[in-house]
This record gives sequence, C-alpha cells and structure tokens, in this order.
Amino acid sequence: MHGWTQGFVLSSNSVNALTPRQMAFRRFISHRAAVVSCFVISILALFVVLAPFTARYGVNQSVQAPPNSFLSPRGIAWLGTDDIGRDIYSRLIYGVRVSLLIGLASALISVTLGALVGAIAGFRGGKFDDIMMRVTDLFLAFPFLVTLLVVRNVLGALPWMKPITGEMNSVRFIIVLFGIFGWMGVARIVRGQVLSLKEREFVEAARAVGASRRYIIARHLLPNSVGPIMVALTFSVVGAIISESTLAFFGYGPQAGDGATSLGILVGQAKGAVQTGFWWLAVFPCVALIVIALSINFIGDALRDATDPRLDRGA
Repeated sequence: MHGWTQGFVLSSNSVNALTPRQMAFRRFISHRAAVVSCFVISILALFVVLAPFTARYGVNQSVQAPPNSFLSPRGIAWLGTDDIGRDIYSRLIYGVRVSLLIGLASALISVTLGALVGAIAGFRGGKFDDIMMRVTDLFLAFPFLVTLLVVRNVLGALPWMKPITGEMNSVRFIIVLFGIFGWMGVARIVRGQVLSLKEREFVEAARAVGASRRYIIARHLLPNSVGPIMVALTFSVVGAIISESTLAFFGYGPQAGDGATSLGILVGQAKGAVQTGFWWLAVFPCVALIVIALSINFIGDALRDATDPRLDRGA
C-alpha cells in the first residue's frame, strides 16, 4: 500500500513538473489531424526540395511518346499530360514548390510587420494606437482581391520599385504584394495580446528597473505572444497560397516563363478541361491545393489549442 501511494505521488509530481512548452506539445500531438497534416506537409516538402530527383521530367519537358498531347493518366505519364505533352505529375511538383515558397515568404513578411505594428501600437497606446488601428481598419474595409489588383497595377507602374518588387508578373512581386497586404489581421491579434500583457506583473517589474520600451517589447511582450503569432503565420500561408491561385486563375498571377509554374497557373490552365473530357488537368492541381490548405489549417487549429490552455480538450 505504501509503495502504491509513493508511486502515485511520484506520478503526480512528474505530471506537475511538466513545463508549459511540454504541455503545449502534448496538446498538439493529441490533435490527430494535425499530426497527420505534419506528415503530409513534410512529405510534400521533401518532394519539392528534391524536385530534380522526384520529378520524372523537367517542368516544361514534353513526354517522349507521339502523340503526347492530352494523354490520360498512364505508365509514361502518371497524372497525364497537357495540351503540349508536358507531364502533369512533374509540373505539379514544381508548382507546389513555387506555391509553398510564395506562401511561406509572404507570410513571414506579413506576420513580421503585423507583429511589430501590433506590439508597438498596443504597448504605446494613445494617439499612435488610434492612428495605426484606423489605418488597419481602412485596409480591412476594402475587398482583398480588388485591393490586390489595384495596388498591383500601381506598384507595377513605378519604375523605382522594380529593384525591390521585380517584374509585375514575377514570383517576387507576388511575395512582396502579399507581404504588404497581409499584416493587418496579425497586427490586430498581437495588439490585443499586448494589451492584455502590458499590465502584468513581469512587465511592471521591467518598467520599475528602467527597461526601455524596445527591451520590454522584444524580451517580454513578443515572446509571450508567440502562440497567436504562430497561429497567424499558418493561416497567412494558406491565405497567400489561395490568393495566388485566385490571381493566377484570372491571369494576374506569376507567369509561366523561365521554367516556373505554380498551383495557380496549373489551375488556371485547366479552365474548361472538365467539359472537354480532360478531367486530370483540373482534378490533380485542385486536389493538391485542397490537401495543402486543409493540412496547414489543421496545423493552425492544433497550434491554437496547444498555445491556449483554455482550449484544452482534455487530452
């Protein structure tokens, strides 16, 4: 009996000794859909990083089998070919690589800008906070797609911006465009988090010992807001990938020159393919887009549950 009691006490102490990071990790891995999504994204990332080896053909290389146009899925072309005989499987790998690059790069830019703006506005308060939030509300009031198209044409017409943005139909231009217009939601989230943290005891203690605003924001407020920031990052990646696909579908995304392609380009080139019987041109790019979006969304949901103990589902 004494041994059982001692074991129970040790077990209880080991549970209580878990750090917040360890408890967050346990909550994350209890989300089965997120664990599966991490595996799916890892496999996709491995395939696109090793694209020269995992792709059967070059991004614009035609299948060597006359006639090679509009071949249905078969041994020589696992996912079929397009109108000029290019392998859809290989183009899908290169397209996922470009789309993930756009999503990750633009999300990092927008989340960094949003976190800085939100942290500074929430900590300083006053007129600065009011001005920044009104600017944020102004950006959020306009339809996102319409704003992107208008600003795309404005930035594209400024010659002095080309060293930064590149050509209007380049991948770099799309990344900069999404980075500039993706920070508003993150800023509001971080501002709300900072408003709830800046009156806490550890911030008051830092002020009492003479810590500067920059030090408090960098060492206390932003690290304690990393949970919402990580969640916002995952959703920003999805938003950028979907937005790029939407722009490309209407012909405003990155162009397919210089050996580049993307999921948006592949989806856009499949317009009307189902009605003509070439279903594989539309199905496989759309399935890849859905799988990526759902996987990243599941990871974001799990991160939100893991970083907020109030959302613990009892795992």
